[in-house]
Amino acid sequence: MGANELSALLWRERELLELLVFKLDEEQLLLTNGRTRWLQQGTREVEQVLGHVRDAGLARSVEVAAVALEWGTAEDATLRELVVHAPAGPWSEIMAAHLKAMGDLTTQIKELRDANEVLLRAAARSSQETLADVRTATRTYDARGTADASAAGSRLFDQIL
Repeated sequence: MGANELSALLWRERELLELLVFKLDEEQLLLTNGRTRWLQQGTREVEQVLGHVRDAGLARSVEVAAVALEWGTAEDATLRELVVHAPAGPWSEIMAAHLKAMGDLTTQIKELRDANEVLLRAAARSSQETLADVRTATRTYDARGTADASAAGSRLFDQIL
């Protein structure tokens, strides 16, 4: 366990965050094109990636604690604190690059999430308005399979006996 392992975990977490950006972008395309048929599948994929991100975050936390002790800082140090306490050499730059990339990805994720939420709210509002316009008076079908056009006025029937 050490800085190499931490860097590898950070790369894995970055890849997962990029996949999350892709999945949220994919979900946005479904929403903007009205392809609601696949929206549930897209949402499920986003949730799966989020689960992997959570697992990677937990593994990172464990590795950060080990590296923090090795570098002489608090066990509950953040990645930003590790950058400050990194020993002389390339680790400070490597950790800073990971931190910046993850910050950028997080910003993209927040923007996509907010945009998707706006689109979902608009779709829900549109659906509610459409349902409100549906007439409650239903028509039935006759024996020929055509819609019964009941007239509001009276009708004259002639019966042959």
